[in-house]
Amino acid sequence: MTPERVVGVFRVVPSFDRSVAEDAALAALYRRYSDWLRGRLRLRFGAENAEDLVQEAYLRIAPYQARGIKSPKSLLLRIASNLALDGIARDTVRQKHQHEAVAHADAFDSPHETLLLKEIVRSIPEKDREVFLLSRFGGLTHAQIAARLGVAVKTVEWRMARALKHCDDQLRR
Repeated sequence: MTPERVVGVFRVVPSFDRSVAEDAALAALYRRYSDWLRGRLRLRFGAENAEDLVQEAYLRIAPYQARGIKSPKSLLLRIASNLALDGIARDTVRQKHQHEAVAHADAFDSPHETLLLKEIVRSIPEKDREVFLLSRFGGLTHAQIAARLGVAVKTVEWRMARALKHCDDQLRR
């Protein structure tokens, strides 16, 4: 079995793709710039996103190590900024779909339509339905739902997206 070791906050499993020297270089890069990068990201994208962005940026910069990096701070900040902007774009699309689903729900006026909506909500898979109900009828944010359920915010977002897609599919039938 291949021995593991901890480098910075990363658990490193030696592989054929990276040498021990590359792992050490990545660890040195992390020690040198992680606090700086975390601080910059907190200012631009908020403290709740900074740590995840730092970790993901270091995972993404690892392949560049072999080629040599002339300006590691710039590359790290660019990678992390792109990751954050991609996340914002995904959230915007997700919110658009959520607003469309709510608009569909607002279109129901008669008791028959209300009954149909209840049946659609009941047909959502249980874990997705729980997130949907806490968000739509409980008024909780994704972070609050994640804390209540003991899951990651990304899990809540994923479940909500599936619940909304399920509702949309049912309404289009």
